[in-house]
Amino acid sequence: MEAKVIYFTVNGRPEQAEFPVNCPAQDVKDLFRSAAEAGPHDILKLYNPKGNIINISPSLEPNSPNLCYKLEVVAADCNSEPLGAELAGALGFDLSSMEKRLQGLEKKILIEAGETPAVVYEMKKQVDSFREKLESVEHLSWLGLFKDLSEGTLKPSPFYHKRTLRKTREECEHVREKFLQMSSLEVSEEVRQYLKTPTFDNCVDVETVSQLSLRIILHYRRWMAVYSLSCVFVCLCRQWEDAEIMVLLQVMYTDLEFITTFNIEPEVLQQFLFEVYRRYNNIPFHNFKHCFCVTQMMYGLIWLTDLRSKMDSVDLLIMLTSAVCHDLDHTGYNNAYQINARTELALRYNDISPLENHHCAVAFEILERTESNVFRNLSLDQYKRIREGIIKCILATDMSRHNEILNKFKSILPTFDFTNKDHRDVLMMILIKVSDISNEARPMEVAEPWLDCLLQEFFNQSDVEKLEGLPVTPFMDRDKVTKPSSQTGFIRFVLMPLFIELANLFPCLEQHIIDPVRKALDYYTEMEKALETEQQNRAQSENAAKNKEVTPAGGRRDSRTDGGPDGGKPAAQ
Repeated sequence: MEAKVIYFTVNGRPEQAEFPVNCPAQDVKDLFRSAAEAGPHDILKLYNPKGNIINISPSLEPNSPNLCYKLEVVAADCNSEPLGAELAGALGFDLSSMEKRLQGLEKKILIEAGETPAVVYEMKKQVDSFREKLESVEHLSWLGLFKDLSEGTLKPSPFYHKRTLRKTREECEHVREKFLQMSSLEVSEEVRQYLKTPTFDNCVDVETVSQLSLRIILHYRRWMAVYSLSCVFVCLCRQWEDAEIMVLLQVMYTDLEFITTFNIEPEVLQQFLFEVYRRYNNIPFHNFKHCFCVTQMMYGLIWLTDLRSKMDSVDLLIMLTSAVCHDLDHTGYNNAYQINARTELALRYNDISPLENHHCAVAFEILERTESNVFRNLSLDQYKRIREGIIKCILATDMSRHNEILNKFKSILPTFDFTNKDHRDVLMMILIKVSDISNEARPMEVAEPWLDCLLQEFFNQSDVEKLEGLPVTPFMDRDKVTKPSSQTGFIRFVLMPLFIELANLFPCLEQHIIDPVRKALDYYTEMEKALETEQQNRAQSENAAKNKEVTPAGGRRDSRTDGGPDGGKPAAQ
């Protein structure tokens, strides 16, 4: 399918958008809105190299990096308090208070009616239409549309690091005890082989996989227990115990021969894995099970692409450990929230990848302790290289750097050389990015529950953003996003371009990660069409019901408003 590539800058930062020539207009706008990290009510303006404003649409003329377009978020800087106050005084009411009141009324209507009335959808459409008109004019005087963000943002948000997200001491000790009891386990060859596979056959359903259950024989003192585990990747089809996950992570380090190569004591590895478990929070998506899924995908890719023969053990150790640590102490609120809410992390890291920097810091906080430092027997040079590599990999998971890293990989791909350190570094970043967002490469019965968890986390953030008066992240707004709409654009514009480039280097990945993602795109496209049809049918039904209630000129009134058979007062009883 023919695609367009558009080069543009946002606040001086180079960006690149790629979309099919027949892409829907809204998808193109959402692509630019995401690149600018703009809120749903922010106004975007795109200028050509001559400084003329142009429309953001699929008909945009392809350009080159030397002739970039310039994208501006006109309503992003909302610190014009005097102008806002002046306008509020002229209007006779506070716009911010009015907006909060309207949001409250809308929620009340939703609770009482059970669904958002059609008239509200119509009003929102009119607002969106008005915003589009504002985006197409060269000058703006409607400064009152700018949301004032100054109130309540001078100190870290109270929603940052809620105590309830932390695991309790009792919970951790219980898992620790179980894990240590399982430390002398024997793992069957079947388990080891499944663990090395990025995905299993989509034709095998969950029930069949369950029948092929793999057995881990656990020996502890006088008793022996048989744990029946479904296929390694079906993390959500059966709620695995956290202790079991730590066992499987330990197997990965053992089977890649890290224990012997780097002289890692078993008890130190166990303490490291326990500390990692302890520092993943109880949140819907970015939790310890997500850590396992990402690490298992990385482990599977290492085996499937035969990286052991192409890269040395230090690089492999960097990649696996980076996957284990990549989301440590995530609280469920992304970088845009951290920056807009001026949280402790955003202030500490100067708005530069605050979450990813924090994940790195927590990882090396764990590794600073002698009892959990799996690198403590390495030379200084080895440790320095590993630390540099882990930081580089974890920082690469910041999605705001997606285009930068992917473009760099594409540029070196034609002459890729495994003996070139720069080439290997970029590949390592690509591999952790693929692993991090690989859910859609898994069978639908695994991927879809994970998507539900992700949306739950997204919606929670957008609810907090509305409550705190912050810009609402567009793809997290429960009032605008549906399950299929959240995935179709993401798969088209993010997943597929990334996975295809990796498969260009490793053709064996085509059937393992690209074919499942294509099926996922078809699945969500059909779901989106079905949802649109349902909404159209509902709108037609509502219109028909309204028409029945309207009395035509010269005609008979609806029987519900008639007093009786004669259309007058009720008939005598």
